[in-house]
Amino acid sequence: MAPAKKRNVSVKTPEDSIKKVKLDLNSNVERIIESRKNANDVFDLLECLQSEKEKDVVSAVNACIKLFSTLLERRDLFVGKLPREDEMLSGAHSAEEKYCMFMRHRYNSCVEMLLEHLSHDCYQVKESALCGLMKFAAGEGQHPLEDLDWSEHYSFPRELIQAVVDRLLCKTEDTSLLISRFQEFLEMEDVRYYVMSSIRENVGKVMDKNKGAVLPVYQNNVFTLLSNINMPSQESELTNFLVKQEAKHEDWKAAKLTEHKRAFEKMWLGFLKYKLPSRMYKNVLVILHDSILPHMSKPTLMIDFLTAAYEVGGAISLLALNGLFVLIHQHNLDYPDFYKKLYNLLESSVFHVKYRARFFHLANLFLSSSHLPVYLVAAFAKRLARLALTAPPTALLMVLPFIFNLIRRHPSCRVLIHRPSTEDEPLQDPYLMDEEDPAQCHAIESSLWEIKTLQKHYHPDVVKAATLINAPLSAQEDDISELLEMTNYELMERDLKQTRTKGVPLEFEIATQLLKGGGDVLGQHFCLE
Repeated sequence: MAPAKKRNVSVKTPEDSIKKVKLDLNSNVERIIESRKNANDVFDLLECLQSEKEKDVVSAVNACIKLFSTLLERRDLFVGKLPREDEMLSGAHSAEEKYCMFMRHRYNSCVEMLLEHLSHDCYQVKESALCGLMKFAAGEGQHPLEDLDWSEHYSFPRELIQAVVDRLLCKTEDTSLLISRFQEFLEMEDVRYYVMSSIRENVGKVMDKNKGAVLPVYQNNVFTLLSNINMPSQESELTNFLVKQEAKHEDWKAAKLTEHKRAFEKMWLGFLKYKLPSRMYKNVLVILHDSILPHMSKPTLMIDFLTAAYEVGGAISLLALNGLFVLIHQHNLDYPDFYKKLYNLLESSVFHVKYRARFFHLANLFLSSSHLPVYLVAAFAKRLARLALTAPPTALLMVLPFIFNLIRRHPSCRVLIHRPSTEDEPLQDPYLMDEEDPAQCHAIESSLWEIKTLQKHYHPDVVKAATLINAPLSAQEDDISELLEMTNYELMERDLKQTRTKGVPLEFEIATQLLKGGGDVLGQHFCLE
């Protein structure tokens, strides 16, 4: 029996099939661009956009971008109010107009599919769809398809940007990863301006529909998008535009810093007027003083939000101090009972919160004025001293110099250190720890006996800091900036790295051999036999 001949059997791999799909799509695009007779081939591209294979969808997205970007440049898409397809066929339109209307309908279908793909399970599909939509936005900006209000929006595709923002601000899915990809486009001045307007409209529509109820997923997506917006500080920085206006560019709202600030302000105020999840209050307050207030045209409009946050208590009140400090210091905000509220924020938990360093830094600034009444400064010093009895060593090393600085600024408070008393007679402390009003707590009638008690602390550094009160305090204040963020680990490392004393010499002359050396005293009285 003759041996069987070997057959060349080619096995198709997934990579081969993907290449074939790309070749087919690219050839379809070339045929459609070359001749209008092949216009129906566009349905193959749209069908491939609905494929269940992610890589095929990505290839179809790239093909559609190439096709419709070319058609936009060649002005082969219908401009103006688009009639329905049945009206297009029955109406008295030329072949040229029918072709433009046909391709415009296909373009609209492609845009709708790409918007749907922003919610796709595969991130690669989402990213391709987002980049495709922004490519179409740039094309529509250069070759507008609608009759826009030229005095207001010029030739920017605001409706398309609004649709993209609506998809990014999903109510059921976390879109933070896609929003981080969208940040690249937010660096463009016109995109940023119209995105801010779109966010404000979307938030108002969604939150009003839900009657202001908390929507954690949706509001987290909104905050992620808001915090990714980087505002320019000078009008000369407005140079990067997605769409360059040919005429009256300087009159365009998107090219004016004041209009950017106004849109930025309305966007944030529209978001913050609704109830937020408790964790989001902290996230907003952390960036408020640095990333929001400086870019608002009227920062004083944040007074209601900040005062409400300041009244909440706990960590939220601590974080609200930063924004209130900016408004008080730079915008002359008059906040009634501010120091009373600050006094009540001093609790034992303040030494253990994440924002301890920021709180004491701001408290130091608020108490730095020499015009504060003596009773108020004495109340803060006494309350801190009482809390110091149960504070950890890292907090004590910061609190003790803090108290000493208060006494240095206000010499009238030295009575808290040197208060004569009857010897061998126990006295009751008149200070009322539970009193919320610093004017009624009788701190000025008390003394800082707590610091004397801390001189018996187990940690030697605390003892050393507390004993400074035994001698007259120097006029120069202590710098506490390096102590604000000290941790237990750093304190331990500092103790372990302390320089050790050198070895103590036991003999002046070093012995060279047994029973010899050191004046040969041993050799005179002893011998080895």
